[in-house]
Amino acid sequence: MKYICFLLTLLVNVSFVNSQAFKGKNDNKFQVGANFQGNGTGINASYDYGLGENISVGISSTYLLGVDETLKNFENDDLNANFDNRFDARARFNANLGSVISSDTKFDVYPGLSLGLKNFGGHLGARYFFSDGFGVYLELNTPFAKYKSGTLTAAELLHNEFNFSLGASFNI
Repeated sequence: MKYICFLLTLLVNVSFVNSQAFKGKNDNKFQVGANFQGNGTGINASYDYGLGENISVGISSTYLLGVDETLKNFENDDLNANFDNRFDARARFNANLGSVISSDTKFDVYPGLSLGLKNFGGHLGARYFFSDGFGVYLELNTPFAKYKSGTLTAAELLHNEFNFSLGASFNI
């Protein structure tokens, strides 16, 4: 039994040594997690592909499952948060700075820009990998420019506010 425990401990330690948050060109990352913002909560999924040592591009989407009930009073009790108001998809560009700031290879910081269905914005994220295939992430997002000027309806506000996501990150 001691021998089996020793082998399992050795295996886990070796897998921690080999974990790497961003490997560079041809790296594939998939992330899924919870999305939190002022007027709702939902799920977030993203995929990033490494183009170079410190550059990746990808896609991200968010779907809001729960919408703040106080928004219903915003427009005469008519939130009208249909699928198109709850869903957002974005193309994204990341600058992966883990190797630039000489951090641990298991940790990556990635600021970036995104162009979505609702706005043009930016994000700041961080990933930490426990093993070669599994890690956690935290990402902060904010809009820089909304596609509609003037006063937005309650439903249009849903993806035009600061939000953050946290969850699991996977090497694929």
